[in-house]
Amino acid sequence: MAIENEQPSTVGLSKVAVSETHGEDSPYFAGWKAYDENPYDESNNQSGVIQMGLAENQVSFDLLEKYFEEHSEASSWGKGAPGFRENALFQDYHGLKSFRQAMANFMGQIRGGRAKFDPDRIVLTAGATAANELLTFILADPGDALLVPTPYYPGFDRDLRWRTGVKIVPIHTDSSNNFQVTPEALEAAYQCAESMNMKVRGVLITNPSNPLGATIQRTVLEQILDFATRKNIHLVSDEIYSGSTFSSSEFISIAEILEARNHKDSERVHIVYSLSKDLGLPGFRVGTIYSYNDKVVTTARRMSSFTLISSQTQHLLACMLSNEEFTENYIRINRQRLSRRYDMIIKGLKKAGIECLKGNAGLFCWMNLKPLLGEPTGEGELGLWKIMLNEVRLNISPGSSCHCSEPGWFRVCFANMNEKTLEVALERIHKFMEQRKKKRINKV
Repeated sequence: MAIENEQPSTVGLSKVAVSETHGEDSPYFAGWKAYDENPYDESNNQSGVIQMGLAENQVSFDLLEKYFEEHSEASSWGKGAPGFRENALFQDYHGLKSFRQAMANFMGQIRGGRAKFDPDRIVLTAGATAANELLTFILADPGDALLVPTPYYPGFDRDLRWRTGVKIVPIHTDSSNNFQVTPEALEAAYQCAESMNMKVRGVLITNPSNPLGATIQRTVLEQILDFATRKNIHLVSDEIYSGSTFSSSEFISIAEILEARNHKDSERVHIVYSLSKDLGLPGFRVGTIYSYNDKVVTTARRMSSFTLISSQTQHLLACMLSNEEFTENYIRINRQRLSRRYDMIIKGLKKAGIECLKGNAGLFCWMNLKPLLGEPTGEGELGLWKIMLNEVRLNISPGSSCHCSEPGWFRVCFANMNEKTLEVALERIHKFMEQRKKKRINKV
């Protein structure tokens, strides 16, 4: 039975508990709540909200289901008690050696073998959220700053700031060069942080980018690494969509840049990876930190005691990822399916008169609705977002929730639904655009 307390509590809570830096007052999360209250269902609620604000990969889930149907040994302990006993009593913060080896191999496989990973440098965490927060605790003190290119994943406002007390200083980018980071923008962000008496501890990038759905060019990666080296700060590369590029050759990992430089200045570089996006397993809560810094690896491993992955999950995934025939087939088919789904939404939006940033990765596209804004302001963008959510009944993420400097851009996810639902969403957008077109003609 729930405890009812009609009077407001006078018992104090910690500063973290009452802090507003949780970030959940963002339209990004508000859209999720609207969907939860009225979710679209093909059979039972055809007028409901279609969830296009969730970056979830369901296009290749059938491949995972087929694997586990055909390999039941992955989810069992075999005959006798030794396997069960060993895993049930396992408490080593390093994680299962077999799983760390499988993860290292899989990360290299995704990158086409152009980068190699040492399993002894892999630190396991309960998802990429935990990995990014854990790294932030290690690299920075409360009040210090991390430089993050905009637009960025809205969850970073929570993941990097809330419990750590660290500040995010934006590296502003714009559409004039397809939102690529420039040396000038890096320096401007650094100077901005210093002007506010913040100590800059590092740069955090997402590659491929969330929300842009595009990879970072090699020259830009080299410039960012050079900048971090010159300022003697860290570089965190969140690469959780590295296996979701439509072609392996289009993605350049920071690990490849380091290998080309014989790992010079590598002690300041740290990579975050997860199985939530590429394999579509967010519920398994599997993330990793891969650091080239011995002290960071040691400290992260100690701190990972707060965010461990169950040994059962590790055992199951070690079996699957060690099957190279399966992983090669999965990576190839998943890329093909994501590319097809991307083409489907881009063509559908173009038919409705809407353009998008050219993308080559991820589970979303970066849609340009600037021509629809009554006024080119953040307020105008949020007004349009509310219409899309409440009238068109599509939950898409406004660029302002990603701290985009240009009003009118929206992130639209396409991999968390079947093609039939995506067609319904595109039909709604097309109808909405036709109605606006008629209103303009009537006004004239």
